[in-house]
Amino acid sequence: MKYRKVTAIIRRDALEKVERKLQQVGVNGISVTRVKGYGEYADFYARDWMVTYARIEIFTTEEKADDIAQAIVEAAHVGLSGDGIVAVLPVEKLYRIRTKSEATTEHI
Repeated sequence: MKYRKVTAIIRRDALEKVERKLQQVGVNGISVTRVKGYGEYADFYARDWMVTYARIEIFTTEEKADDIAQAIVEAAHVGLSGDGIVAVLPVEKLYRIRTKSEATTEHI
């Protein structure tokens, strides 16, 4: 089975909307962390130009990855600089620590 990791960096105020959309498309689990950075949008009035965003990480099957990425884009889109990015990366192997075994699709 081929897996993908969907990583999104989005505005913090879009997080709740994105979470609801991901639940609607059947995503079983996500990890969310607070991150700071700048890219296309930088807060030039702040001392360090950094802006706080939310980073979402989802491990999924290859078949579901594009649908999940599109759901995030739809929910997080405002149309302004700093809306964020979504990346879909290949995952070579995925293990479950609890079972000490390679993950299967029924758990993803």
